[in-house]
Amino acid sequence: MKKTPIKALIPTGLMMTGLSTVGAYLYLFTDRQIFWPGFVSMLFFYGLIFFIGSYIAAQKSNDQNETSVLLAGRSIPLWIAVFTMSATWVGGGYINGTAEATYSSGLVWVQAPWGYALSLIIGGLFFAKKMRRYQFKTMLDPLAQRYGTKTAALFFLPALSGEVFWTAAILSALGSTFAVVLGLDFESSIVLSAFIAIAYTALGGLWAVALTDVIQMSLLVLGLSITLPYALSYVGGWDMAWSLYSQKLGAAASLFPSTEALGSYYWNWWDYALLLVFGGIPWQVYFQRVLSAKDENTARNLSILAGFVCLIASIPPIMIGVIGQVADWSSLGGAPANSLEILPTVMHAMTPPWVATIGLGAVAAAVMSSADSSILSASSMASWNIYRPLLKPKVSPKELSKVIKSCIWIIGIAATLMALQVQSIYELWYLCSDFVYCLLFPALACALFDPKANRIGAIAGLVIAAFLRFGGGDSTLGIPTFLPYPILDHSEEFVEGVRVAVLFPFRTLAMLAGLVVSILVARLSQKIAPPQSLFIVK
Repeated sequence: MKKTPIKALIPTGLMMTGLSTVGAYLYLFTDRQIFWPGFVSMLFFYGLIFFIGSYIAAQKSNDQNETSVLLAGRSIPLWIAVFTMSATWVGGGYINGTAEATYSSGLVWVQAPWGYALSLIIGGLFFAKKMRRYQFKTMLDPLAQRYGTKTAALFFLPALSGEVFWTAAILSALGSTFAVVLGLDFESSIVLSAFIAIAYTALGGLWAVALTDVIQMSLLVLGLSITLPYALSYVGGWDMAWSLYSQKLGAAASLFPSTEALGSYYWNWWDYALLLVFGGIPWQVYFQRVLSAKDENTARNLSILAGFVCLIASIPPIMIGVIGQVADWSSLGGAPANSLEILPTVMHAMTPPWVATIGLGAVAAAVMSSADSSILSASSMASWNIYRPLLKPKVSPKELSKVIKSCIWIIGIAATLMALQVQSIYELWYLCSDFVYCLLFPALACALFDPKANRIGAIAGLVIAAFLRFGGGDSTLGIPTFLPYPILDHSEEFVEGVRVAVLFPFRTLAMLAGLVVSILVARLSQKIAPPQSLFIVK
């Protein structure tokens, strides 16, 4: 039998219903030898999550207005809110990407855990209470009030790209894990996981996402806790592993930046650090939880507490990255083919099959808890800030709920297709914060904190920020550099000719320039475009 490439079957696979059908689909179209006990266990886990999500959807079927679907009726208690906020950030990209960076680049480049933790804490201290006070439904609402709905729609583009890149990164992390531990091919793993996450998110909205996050976060903690002792026994314990790691990587084994460890990448390190801290704030996936809190104080507290939980959750994948770097892979069947597979390879090679399966469940849980949140967030903005004001202002709550669910499928499939093309989890992970940092953060900060902000200033800031950002190029998207930034790296090839990697902190320059231009232009254009005040959404 000639096997059809699985990418050609993605639309069919995503429309299938029932885990037995998905199982048959995977059986027919995979070339790998499947580890069936683990595969059956994962089907059980996915079935459980899908059942819970469907059950919640059935319980909430009589209350399916937009506030219920988007914000769970603004009634999520603090403990569930902390779980869902933490689970959203501690996704597959977070777990696999942290292990990947620790293993391949050194601890100095493991910036995302503390960067995103700080973004949650700063967001809680300065942004959460104000957003909740005005009872916004999405992150774009303050932009729509200040700048108008059409201008806010422009900022939907970087917000959407960030959510899709984020979802693709975490689905890619799960695909590589399934491939190593279960023997499923990369594409099949992504399609199966995406189908389950999209389906229960479309059925149950934020309540389904939040309550399944509680289960998924608990499983993540359990799975990584069981995996670590086995992995550490292979390298003589943590003290031995850390000693060898420090000797091999030298200054790069430190969390703190230094010219010794970073060389010409020193300012590039700070560029990415600031990108993660402040680029982690303007996310609908973040504000969806803030806005679902029952009051302002809960919104602030859940954000700060989740920041500390995310920091703690980075410890196990960092340890696994260290273990992978110092392990004697010649006695374990060989090192992973690429660095993004280090976490599943450690699980597969250094633990018994049943432990590897539980560890896999932990990664699967982390991925689904982030994927469902991100897909729902992007769909929320698409329906509430694009479809409703621009296409059908008088849409009924019931019809809008249907639009949200349609958007969930469309955006989920788009992210799945992108995940099938990804090469590095960490590169895509950085990229998703890149755009929102440079293009969206200045507009959001001005909308919330500058009473003279207006649409002309916002558009001028966006144009300047975009020009400076894309002038530095982007290797992940294949965009060449066209601005003469200093501090360059000519060492990598780029399709035709030479790719010039810009090490100058041009992302931070773009963000700051966009912020300053927005403020200045707004003050010069007050008569043309008088500033609009924020108001409480009814």
